[in-house]
Amino acid sequence: MPGQAREKKIMFPRRENEPEYALLNDPETQLVNRYGKPVETVPRNDPRRQDDFVINDEPQERINPNRYKQHGFFFTADNCIACHACEAACSEKNDNPAHLAFRSVGFVEGGSYPDYRRINISMACNHCDNPVCLKGCPTRAYTKFAEYGAVLQDPEICFGCGYCTWVCPYNAPQLDPVKGQVSKCNMCVDRLEVGLKPACVSACLGKALEFGVIENIPAGREQAKTGIPGFPRTDITHPNIRFQQKRTLPRDMKRVDSMPLKYHQDDREGKFKPVLDPKPGFKRQWNLKKLLGSHENAHVAFTLSAQAVMGAFALLVLGSWFGVAPLADYRQSAALVPALVLMVILLGFGMLKLNMHLGKPHRFYRGFYNLRMSPVSREIAGVTLFFIGLTGYTLFSLFDAGWAEVPANLLAAAGLLGLGYGGYYMYKLYRIPARPYWDHWHTAAAFIGAGLTLGSLLLAVMALVFGSLSMDQGRMLAAVAAVGMFLEGMGLLFHYRNLGHSESEAAVSFYEQGTAFGYSYWLRNALLSIGVVLALAMAGLGLTGPATFGLLTLLALGSAALGRAMFYVLVVPTTMPGAFFWKNKGFAEHARESGLAEMPQLGVAYERHHEFKLSELLQTIRQTSLKDKMGQFRRIFTG
Repeated sequence: MPGQAREKKIMFPRRENEPEYALLNDPETQLVNRYGKPVETVPRNDPRRQDDFVINDEPQERINPNRYKQHGFFFTADNCIACHACEAACSEKNDNPAHLAFRSVGFVEGGSYPDYRRINISMACNHCDNPVCLKGCPTRAYTKFAEYGAVLQDPEICFGCGYCTWVCPYNAPQLDPVKGQVSKCNMCVDRLEVGLKPACVSACLGKALEFGVIENIPAGREQAKTGIPGFPRTDITHPNIRFQQKRTLPRDMKRVDSMPLKYHQDDREGKFKPVLDPKPGFKRQWNLKKLLGSHENAHVAFTLSAQAVMGAFALLVLGSWFGVAPLADYRQSAALVPALVLMVILLGFGMLKLNMHLGKPHRFYRGFYNLRMSPVSREIAGVTLFFIGLTGYTLFSLFDAGWAEVPANLLAAAGLLGLGYGGYYMYKLYRIPARPYWDHWHTAAAFIGAGLTLGSLLLAVMALVFGSLSMDQGRMLAAVAAVGMFLEGMGLLFHYRNLGHSESEAAVSFYEQGTAFGYSYWLRNALLSIGVVLALAMAGLGLTGPATFGLLTLLALGSAALGRAMFYVLVVPTTMPGAFFWKNKGFAEHARESGLAEMPQLGVAYERHHEFKLSELLQTIRQTSLKDKMGQFRRIFTG
């Protein structure tokens, strides 16, 4: 009836005989947490606080009096027996496939017989005070919930870029390789609303997992640490989890997965820090198949093509505007339009390649949703503006008339604005504390160096092809290429020195670049060094013929391709330790190569989301009538 109040419903059915250990019990709470942030997520007099909790326009009955307080997990490492009941309960409640787990159990071990110690670590999302996943997500799929302080994620908004999995230090967001979208722990907010602890906590056999308002120490516990061996650094996100671990441990606790990392106790601070544990030894290899067949090859193609085009465009436009004679002459040469057309094609190819790398490429437009916080959204916006400016500048360059000069320059200015904005955030999105190998200024040196080197060579090669390269142009473009390669080389040198003394996962990157990819690494360095010498000789001696520029281009392209591939392959995130099989990157790679991944019980899946979309689309075309096609297409392309 109109105006009639709707009946309040309970969103999660609570059993009458619910055991006491499954019930929330926080009669008293702290005012602030250890990071100085209020435990109350919304002030008491704030109008946003509501007695009713509304889900899908349905008012829910309020049972939990601590709804607007930050909740978190408490883990007692001494009690965990690695039974994986928490994993099973979580996956059952969330209906997860075998290859996904919002909560997982790993372990580290140390000592020797008979004094051998092992601690297990059960970990899910920590619903942090500073959720970097929320800030990084370009689609705004994340929300820091006022109720309970839960960080929630909507898979139906996600387009599968996986950036949240890059920035999270704790491996919490899970990118499904089959569906091509991210999902994660939701703190079981439906259970919290009726006074129940999350499913994983209720299922724990050894009372290792507890849950409640953050900073409340559960009964029978004494400690509330922010870290234990194997748990990554907490200063990035201020996670809402506390630990108790009282057993004495050896000074070195090793991982049992394929990660060559262990945790060494620092006597000064009393904390365990990640250091290198070279399990496979120091055998140098090529590993070209793994290097050039990387999952991130779309990023390699996009960054290199975009930076080459940005460098060429900046040289062409700024050189013309500021009256640099060799570059101003290029504006009047026969190579101008073909070079611009090639730049549009290269950038379009890179953008298409990157878009098709998304788990849900048909949702690409959602990349603009989070311009306020996400560096990915800002990069997308900047590169899109650059592409528009470049394309418009190319079109107006086809007209040999005075009237075309003004719109061409306006579009060039827009392109340069997009270049600066998009190029800056192309770099910023890789300065990720949770991936220390990238979090160094060498990333900027590599990107700027690639732009100068490849951009100048693009212009030089096009001028050679169309027979318009003058001596002055050749010497200037060779000099710019030398500057770009020298800048990248300096970044690599300082990065190498920094990695050699690091106390983080970057030590593993340093180890692998000298062993697993050792020959490829030194080949890249040799190509880069020879390229610098050759480019300087060309600029100084005027050796600007097709042979020398051809050789320099091959050296630069080889160095750039190897270097950028290693940039993605060598990065090691601040991950949680796994087990012998479960959450072990080495085993997952072996399972995919050997065919074991066909067995779902092993928890390893092939990447099938692109194949799935294509097959579904083809099946739609073959089997449906014309009348039904539009509705099915709409379903496919809107997810």
